[in-house]
Amino acid sequence: MITIYSAKKIITMNPARPFASHLAVKDGKILGTGGLVELEKWGDYKLDNSFKDKVIMPGFVEGHAHTMEGTLWRYVYCGYFDRTDPDGKIWSGAKTIEEVLDRLKAADKNLAGPDDALSGWQLDPIYMDNKRVSRADLDRVSKTRPIGILHASGHIMNVNSRALELGGLMKTGINHPGIPLDEDGYPTGELYGPDAMTPVGVHVGFNRSLTDSDEAGLVSFGKLCVRTGVTTVTDLAARLTEDGVEAMIKITNKQNYPACVVALKVFLGASAKETVEFVQGLKKKSTDRLRLGRIKAVADGSIQGFSARMRWPGYHNGAPNGLWYTAPDQLSDLYKLSLEAGIQVHTHTNGDEATEMALDMLEGALKEHASPDHRFTLQHCQLADAAQFRRMKKLDMCVNLFANHHYYWGDEHYRLTVGPDRASRMNACRTALKTKVPMAIHSDAPVTPLGPLFTAWCAVNRRTASGRIQGEEETITIEDAMYAITLGAAYTLHMDDEVGSLETGKRADLAILEEDPFLVDPDELKNIKVWGTMQQGRIFDAKLL
Repeated sequence: MITIYSAKKIITMNPARPFASHLAVKDGKILGTGGLVELEKWGDYKLDNSFKDKVIMPGFVEGHAHTMEGTLWRYVYCGYFDRTDPDGKIWSGAKTIEEVLDRLKAADKNLAGPDDALSGWQLDPIYMDNKRVSRADLDRVSKTRPIGILHASGHIMNVNSRALELGGLMKTGINHPGIPLDEDGYPTGELYGPDAMTPVGVHVGFNRSLTDSDEAGLVSFGKLCVRTGVTTVTDLAARLTEDGVEAMIKITNKQNYPACVVALKVFLGASAKETVEFVQGLKKKSTDRLRLGRIKAVADGSIQGFSARMRWPGYHNGAPNGLWYTAPDQLSDLYKLSLEAGIQVHTHTNGDEATEMALDMLEGALKEHASPDHRFTLQHCQLADAAQFRRMKKLDMCVNLFANHHYYWGDEHYRLTVGPDRASRMNACRTALKTKVPMAIHSDAPVTPLGPLFTAWCAVNRRTASGRIQGEEETITIEDAMYAITLGAAYTLHMDDEVGSLETGKRADLAILEEDPFLVDPDELKNIKVWGTMQQGRIFDAKLL
């Protein structure tokens, strides 16, 4: 049966027919867009005026997120900024370390067993005068139960003495770049990177993985997608174990699951050959709402966590250089084997040294395995300069820039991490467009909240939390930002033939909005309300979640 939907305005992102008043849907796909007189020629139809006062756009495509946010909301929220959970409740931010400890103490009282783990997430010490949380601080909450708090960046965890004991790290003589030591020779309780976090993480509530969601978490994450207009979302660094994949297939195949999840296998704990072969097998398990067969590599850490790899002159405050999460030879092997096998790789690079390394390794790999339309994508790529963007163009790479960083950490980057010059050109969206590098922008949820309209606002305005415009030369237009969160992101996932615009034959994936993003004041872009979504023809009302 054909259903024709009317709307106040339909923005198709299809240059051949950019606007329409009606949209015809059949079998979960778009039959056509245009006027009612045109579309009714397809035959018998039902006219649906439910959205006659709404603005319809292609469903937003979030090209860098992690479904783990759905699971994290079961833990203690320790973030600095106010934040909305999957059920629509707003949680106030914790502004000091003492406030964080008070939240943990309150949660401690509600735990049943004396040995139950106490888990928190979204800690951001850079906003607390960059004071580090120590094991002694968390011991004030409890010395008997393991406690762990994941930082906002996802690259650092703080734990108490009991958690260190259970992880076999409460001892002297440790020599690991991700495990700093206190004056007494024991770990401070701050752990950097997956090598350091994983042995302890299993004891502090992150017992599946720091990156994996569970079934209930996937359901919660789906609610966040509806509230923000997202119909295609990535899980950009998952272990994708057999059990995990079966759970994802089970949940996403349910008739009421509102999004297509594109899950990438993280390159960690296995050789390049093993990873590529594993992903080739995974690809065969893809479904309409779970896409498998891509790899995520992580080159370095985070800038605000001082674990990103920086070129000269390094960190503005003199902090030592960050960590390599993947060695150059490992990344080179991964690129070569993936190109040969036709597997796409997305690579996390925050620091400019990490970006340079990734460019060098891909340039060498392409000399051995030329690959048209590989669309290897640099994720975050925050400190890339104009010369590096020119290299990306030459290598036919894509980039997915972390526009939200301007708001959440722009002031701290300006003041502390990289200084005024580099902070003003971070996440250089305009430079990417000028050099014609295919570009998307993202939230990296849970690092920052899922919300493509907010991400677009960040790229258009580059306003920091204090209200300053930082790097006006790198602002982009609303038109460019809306492209980046639809077709731009779809292109980086090799899915622009399915989603990202409203065209005949594509999935009937819609973001249903209360206002027209192209007509509002640029500063109001983030305030546009999302009514809900349509995904493969199925309607999801955010108010009914």
